[in-house]
Amino acid sequence: MQNLSILLVCSFCILGHVSSAGIRIGNELKNKKLLWMRCYSKDDVIGPLIIPIGGHRFNYFGTNIFATTRFMCTLRQGPNYRHHQNFTAFKLYSASDDGGVWDWRGREDGIYLKIKAERGVNRPVFMHKKYDWIY
Repeated sequence: MQNLSILLVCSFCILGHVSSAGIRIGNELKNKKLLWMRCYSKDDVIGPLIIPIGGHRFNYFGTNIFATTRFMCTLRQGPNYRHHQNFTAFKLYSASDDGGVWDWRGREDGIYLKIKAERGVNRPVFMHKKYDWIY
């Protein structure tokens, strides 16, 4: 019975560290350009998908207690999809980090980021240019 009690306490502690986090990818390109996206983690694959101008894609997921949750993404700018960028779209910084929502926007001059976090590491909360397109 004591082992069962220990197991239940440990289970509740682990569940307390699991949080919901997410990425949002939006298309703010001009001239009716489409945005191609594909993202992946160790356990999940999102896409490939085509996001129309003005559209966006939300993906929410749970993070693990080891603070190793990470998503990598590739964005390509239509219509010929030669302009592209590969980047880390989400990662945790510590076990106390909840991850928040990493809001990405594809624009003509690059890829922009805004992170909305409830708790954890201080991060920028304003939209700022993070990456240039690779030609």
